[in-house]
Amino acid sequence: MTVAIREARPGEEATVAPLYEWLFAPPGAAVPGWDPQRAAVAIRDAIDSEEAVVLVAEDRDRLVGLCTAYLELNSVRFGQRCWVEDLAVDPERRSRGIGGRLLDEAADWAARRGATHLELDTAEARVDAQRFYERRQPAWRSVSYAFLLEPGSR
Repeated sequence: MTVAIREARPGEEATVAPLYEWLFAPPGAAVPGWDPQRAAVAIRDAIDSEEAVVLVAEDRDRLVGLCTAYLELNSVRFGQRCWVEDLAVDPERRSRGIGGRLLDEAADWAARRGATHLELDTAEARVDAQRFYERRQPAWRSVSYAFLLEPGSR
């Protein structure tokens, strides 16, 4: 098995979007308002952006992993942050090093662009993902909170 890690190419967004289903399998769930067509547009925007990267793991013309990373906040305290938004590996291919290779490539991409650190979050229910990240010996851990912003809800 030779898995190649590479940047997604323009025109691949319709092939990449279905990979998000791996994130929706238990213990995950589809996010409110998930729209595969909107997702394909957002993937294309990320592919086209200098501030983002869409990485895929490919094994013989089949995509078996995905990682998206975005340069975003230039923190006063910490410097340029790179945020890993999505990291998913085909459930049948997990625990074979693909996720680690995707995360390493995202970190290398970010470092080449001046990022000082890489951050991500994962749901409390994703115990396997937490073990994966802990084995990578993070510099720190934190608690993340999210609020959905709906028009007229405040």
